Amino acid sequence: MPVAIITGASKGLGRALAEGLAGRGWDLVLDARTAGALEPAAEALRRYGTRVTAVPGDVTRAGHRAELAEAAWRLGGVDLLVSNASALGAEPLVRLDALPVEGLRRALEVNVVAALGLVQEALPLLRASEAGAVITVSSDAAVEAYGTWGGYGASKAALDQLAAVLAAEEPRLRVWAVDPGDMATDLYAAAVPDDDGPRPDPAAVVPAFLRLLDERPASGRYAASGLLEGRR
Repeated sequence: MPVAIITGASKGLGRALAEGLAGRGWDLVLDARTAGALEPAAEALRRYGTRVTAVPGDVTRAGHRAELAEAAWRLGGVDLLVSNASALGAEPLVRLDALPVEGLRRALEVNVVAALGLVQEALPLLRASEAGAVITVSSDAAVEAYGTWGGYGASKAALDQLAAVLAAEEPRLRVWAVDPGDMATDLYAAAVPDDDGPRPDPAAVVPAFLRLLDERPASGRYAASGLLEGRR
């Protein structure tokens, strides 16, 4: 069975994507900061009959990233690495003139530095896979200038560039940066708590990610909305 590592997998998009893969028979290594949230999610996914390893911890810790790669190796390797864990930099979001420098540093550590560190840990296993792929979860804030989204958007823009360079350096892999669009997640609620407008459930965009795995288009940046066009 193929094996995926997914960070930020206890809820939101990470949890929804894990469920989509489990339903297809993937074995999973799941990360989240707290065991209390991660283990129930992992237990629920095991009902699909796949092997699910829950590894709670902070992705900014090198030791934790090594544990994720080792857990995947024990399941047989790594065919897909999904960097989904994200930090905002400030909750709620604030203008750049009020953004704590430490908050920006945290966003960069989680969204960019940890993502690269995990790629480095998993790269030998990804190279050994017949269909190795990396997905980095991006945002429209990486390419559009929205007030208060500057720190988070800058970190996602850096992640996009990291993914693009990785694709150039590792042509045998597929490296996709995916903008999932607006979703009803705890991250968005923390970012803009006064915005209570309706938003899609994260499960609604999972078919976009599965389409990438099915069709394996060229490495690059994709919007979930585009991948969902013409599909039911």
